[in-house]
Amino acid sequence: MAKEYDFSELKRIIDLNSYTKNKLGVDENGKIFINWMTELGFECVVHERKEIGNHLLFKSSHDDGKSVLLLGHLDTVFPPMSFEHYHDDEEWIYGPGVCDMKGGNMVALEALRNVHKEFGEIKNIDMLLVSDEETGSDDSKALTLSLAKNYDYCLVYEAAGVNGEVVTGRKGVGTFFIDIKGKASHAGNEYIKGINANLEAAHKLIALTELTNLEKGTTVNVGKLEGGIGANTISPHAKLTVELRYTNIDERDRVLKGFEQIVQDSHVEGTKAVLSGGIQRDVMAPNDKQLQFLQKIEEISRIVIPTEQRGGVSDANHMASKGVVTLDGFGPFGDGDHTIHERAEKKSFGERITLSTQILTAFIQGKF
Repeated sequence: MAKEYDFSELKRIIDLNSYTKNKLGVDENGKIFINWMTELGFECVVHERKEIGNHLLFKSSHDDGKSVLLLGHLDTVFPPMSFEHYHDDEEWIYGPGVCDMKGGNMVALEALRNVHKEFGEIKNIDMLLVSDEETGSDDSKALTLSLAKNYDYCLVYEAAGVNGEVVTGRKGVGTFFIDIKGKASHAGNEYIKGINANLEAAHKLIALTELTNLEKGTTVNVGKLEGGIGANTISPHAKLTVELRYTNIDERDRVLKGFEQIVQDSHVEGTKAVLSGGIQRDVMAPNDKQLQFLQKIEEISRIVIPTEQRGGVSDANHMASKGVVTLDGFGPFGDGDHTIHERAEKKSFGERITLSTQILTAFIQGKF
């Protein structure tokens, strides 16, 4: 890597605020990457959006070889004036997105530059940068899923683990809402005429929580409970906001069936409940094809690559859910993401760029 210890380009994009809702900033970040990627011969397909930043697909030429998608996101979680600007010390770089995931995007870019320098034309390697990952990829999800059929493999550039781990599994996640309708009445004069939606919500909260199975990595969390009018009124309405996280499809289906039954059952006579929401990102589960891919990478790089599974989600979930052989965590090692203490380890950039360069070189050479 020609600029192994020169982080000036990373500083440039970290100093640019790209909060998900800051369309101008996200798009400016994207324009910088368009310039960098087109210099390497990539065609940029811009998926324009009005309210959020544009999604960018960088396409190389393709032949009959195996194809790989490099996946990242342009947005960060920090609004303007909250946590901004690059600074560093001898070991660490600090700043918004330095490990989540502007740093990861730079790792991918530098590896592509190395491959371009060695081989000239890049083939069978594309890169997708979406603009709304930090808010759940609600808009880009359909795009990512639609592109999945075009690729055999996917490398995702979220941050590496503390020991250089790549990520082989991520929980699936869904957010659901249960709206409960009761009947208002005066709590003193006409107590028995009311139908208490809050009481029904309490029963449902307990039943939902009991769906949790920690041994299997399944959690059901009622993170928000709303309802009622005031102390002197029997509650006519209540609402539960529920998150589900799971490690396998069987657990997902078990809990979804449980949700339906809980919504259907009424402990307080006369209440009615409606379920809405759904799965945001399906589970990324370790599998044999993924293991074979990892073993091939170890053979090529001549290092043992540790792995880990994470409870948090990323867009790797989308690609994996479509059967694409997916590995995550190819960015630099960092921590403190989503906080004002976000940082990335300087030496890990060179290590990750070297690893990605070796992998992408193998794709160019048809070794996969």
